[in-house]
Amino acid sequence: MRTYQIAAIPADGIGPEVIEAGAEVLAALGQRAGDVDFKLTFFDWGSERYKKHGEMMPSDGLEQLKAFDAIYFGAVGAPDVPDHITLWGLRLPICQGFDQYANVRPTKIIPGVTSPLRGVGVGDLDWVIVRENSEGEYSGNGGRAHRGLPEEVGTEVAIFTRVGVTRIMRYAFQLAQSRPRKLLTVVTKSNAQRHGMVMWDEIAAEVAIEFPDVTWDKMLVDAMTVRMVKNPKSLDTIVATNLHADILSDLAGALAGSLGVAPTANIDPERRFPSMFEPIHGSAFDITGKGIANPVATFWTASQMLDHLGEATSSQRLMTAVERVCDAGIVTPDVGGKATTREVTEAVIRAIHGSNE
Repeated sequence: MRTYQIAAIPADGIGPEVIEAGAEVLAALGQRAGDVDFKLTFFDWGSERYKKHGEMMPSDGLEQLKAFDAIYFGAVGAPDVPDHITLWGLRLPICQGFDQYANVRPTKIIPGVTSPLRGVGVGDLDWVIVRENSEGEYSGNGGRAHRGLPEEVGTEVAIFTRVGVTRIMRYAFQLAQSRPRKLLTVVTKSNAQRHGMVMWDEIAAEVAIEFPDVTWDKMLVDAMTVRMVKNPKSLDTIVATNLHADILSDLAGALAGSLGVAPTANIDPERRFPSMFEPIHGSAFDITGKGIANPVATFWTASQMLDHLGEATSSQRLMTAVERVCDAGIVTPDVGGKATTREVTEAVIRAIHGSNE
């Protein structure tokens, strides 16, 4: 019996609803496999803790998480707590503290989910966006001076290091190399940002020499948004900075049908620390507690987690079940259906148990 220790942090908004669904699905996968067990330990960290104790997670939070094989994360953010407090109080300390420098966001059109793009269906949009996750525009460098005065100044300094850019570029080229099309698009803004972004371009060209079998091109980030909409078939693997990939991956999720089906993985490729897996959709205050949150992104990121743990069979079994359920029309309102979170979850569990793979 293979046993994996998973730290579950449901956190805010619909996070507890979708993580509960994910926990049930992981249990079903363990039962179906017969030789694997996923043990989830739940942590009540998040905005409610902040309102009671003045901190999103305890000061030794990272030490508590180190012993786990992976982290399963829900969502962070609350309407009555400033966003920079929730983000910098929980999610980013984990990503940066565990050097999860590769943020991997696959996007494809799932059977049964309709893209808003005209004439684009299953197989026409199949991307993986690799986001630099440790520095860039979200490094936290900068500050404010002369607060409240007319001459108040706020600075937000983007940090690009040769080490940071090289390692994410190499990760992206390796990922592109592993995919059938062996195609990578490097996103930049070096026409206007002439220091860090020019270095980004130069390092991309240097790393490309190591991967002669990968075809690659460059796009300015503004032009990239047009290409994603007008010519999605021309793209496969994409790498971009922390800010640019954050924005582009939201667009990608919307083009695939809904942010409710978009997953993300925060990876430490060297496996020094546990990696963290989460849906991309956020805490979604408007539907919290209504029972209609789409759990598909949480299931898909569980599939990413299973791949990372080396459980490829369970990962494929889960994604096959998700696609069968969606293709059968059992989907939540955000993608045009009428099913509840519970109904989608139960259908996926039935599909897992009924699988002969």
